[in-house]
Amino acid sequence: MEKVIRIARIGDDSTHVATLAEWAHTEWGCLHPERSLDTAIAVFRTQCGSGGVPSVFAALHDDTPVGMASLVADDMSDRRDLSPWLASVYVLPAWRGRGVASQLVQRVEEEAYVYGHGGFYLYTPDQQALYRRLGWRDLENRDYCGERVTIMRRTP
Repeated sequence: MEKVIRIARIGDDSTHVATLAEWAHTEWGCLHPERSLDTAIAVFRTQCGSGGVPSVFAALHDDTPVGMASLVADDMSDRRDLSPWLASVYVLPAWRGRGVASQLVQRVEEEAYVYGHGGFYLYTPDQQALYRRLGWRDLENRDYCGERVTIMRRTP
């Protein structure tokens, strides 16, 4: 039997905030090296909005998080002209290859469109093929925080 995944909005009072923030801090903490885990959790909590920008979603198996994704106003410090952003797409290694990331991305896309955003952005160093399959288009290739990344755009 296939394991059922539910995509849920995460509120700032969710018991999952610390777990998700720790994943983000572990994966992307190099972007904010001065930020402690406690500070990262506090900042993450502010991204758990009630709708639109910002929003955090988790992929849950039963009530256990196995992945996450966010919709945020600003994800690239030197491209504040672009907004909003799909950010923090992460799936636990044991759950990869099962379509969890695609479900999360589609839920964030839905959130952006429902709240009137005609387009939004992401950047990735290595997942361009996934996002292209989901309808995202390359906008720009560039260096950011010591990595070669592609900025991508999605429109309805």
